[in-house]
Amino acid sequence: MAEVRALVQKLGRSNSPVLLLGETGTGKEVAARAIHLAGGHGPFVAIDCSLLGTLLESELFGHTRGAFTGAVANKPGMLEMAEGGTAFFDEIGELPLDVQAKLLRVLQEREIRALGSVAGRKAHFRPIAATHRDLGEEVACGRFRQDLFYRLNVVKLRLPALRDRKEDIPELAAHFLRRYGRNHDLTPELVEALCAYDWPGNVRELENCIQRMVAINSGPYLHTEDLPSAVQGALAAEQANQSEVLVAVDGENAGAIPRIPPQRVWSLEELEKRAIGEALAHTHGDRARAALLLGIGRTTLYRKLKQHQL
Repeated sequence: MAEVRALVQKLGRSNSPVLLLGETGTGKEVAARAIHLAGGHGPFVAIDCSLLGTLLESELFGHTRGAFTGAVANKPGMLEMAEGGTAFFDEIGELPLDVQAKLLRVLQEREIRALGSVAGRKAHFRPIAATHRDLGEEVACGRFRQDLFYRLNVVKLRLPALRDRKEDIPELAAHFLRRYGRNHDLTPELVEALCAYDWPGNVRELENCIQRMVAINSGPYLHTEDLPSAVQGALAAEQANQSEVLVAVDGENAGAIPRIPPQRVWSLEELEKRAIGEALAHTHGDRARAALLLGIGRTTLYRKLKQHQL
């Protein structure tokens, strides 16, 4: 991450296109904003390529009055709004091929043409794109234009998954605790548990985890029991697997490795019942708020209450 930060500062001083790679939740938009701020000029416009929907071209390039049914006035596109600054294309791999071709023309000609317009407008913005996909493979499969890939892939920056930099977890957890906590603190056992989990959702999942624990615990300390049931279940399963391996090795090599003492392992059903009970206790029986804390719908909560006879 020190190397990533150093490269971010260097990229801020240039105007080259940047391609950010990494799993979902690794902080690609945070890195893009940091590169933009290191340059220190113009607007930063984030464009989620997976959520633009049917009005994709209109949102990107803008439109003139009467360009299509419902276009009652001229509307600038997001690329025009990024003039003099940075256009961040989040999940660039989700763009349809026909829109990829039009975006390529904008990047090559430095000109934006709104829908319904016969004249173009000069465009000066820096493109930063991000994706969790392997764009090389997408190109090979014909789902992404090779020329656009080369246009965007001038400088490539890969953000590592959180499981590959677990030494950052205590500092990140403390950061999110300062943001969401109310004079809360982490027990050493909880910090150890956080570092033992693989965080498939990366930094975003860690942030949501801290936020949830703060919401259901009045403090002052957060404990391992406050972890979401999914995290507790994964940790319990990993602990059980490690125990089985050690015992198996002990059986093959008598006396080489001492048998570990049996430990209490909660089943997923027990963890779920416990999480629901704690959420209802925290909300004083308010099922709507409890469902929100648990991250499930009210219908799902009612079904689980009946299932567990709570």
